Amino acid sequence: MGTAAPRRSVLVVEDDEDIRAAIAEILEGEGYDVAIAANGSEALDELRHMRRPCLILLDLMMPVMNGHEFLARIREMPLMRSVPVLVLTAVSTEAPPGARGLLRKPFIVEELLDAVQRLSSEGL
Repeated sequence: MGTAAPRRSVLVVEDDEDIRAAIAEILEGEGYDVAIAANGSEALDELRHMRRPCLILLDLMMPVMNGHEFLARIREMPLMRSVPVLVLTAVSTEAPPGARGLLRKPFIVEELLDAVQRLSSEGL
């Protein structure tokens, strides 16, 4: 009897509760394990308790600790340096240093799923 491959885990860091919940629902429907955080500080706490994610979806404009600060912090962590980060934003047109891509809000679900599938494979 074979064992099933472990499900891929994704961390969604987004301060808008509706967007966060929608992304989590979409990804869970595609078979991902999803952890959520409302800001960078919560995301750092979540990373201490979860399996290493294969991808982080990151909003830039958040209270407490914004996406730029969070990204700088995880790039200093040896276990997190290679985790791909996809930035979700309405304000920027270029991915910040340390991110592997950028998706502009509002985004099309298929674009999100394509980017998640592509980038999450890099983070394994």
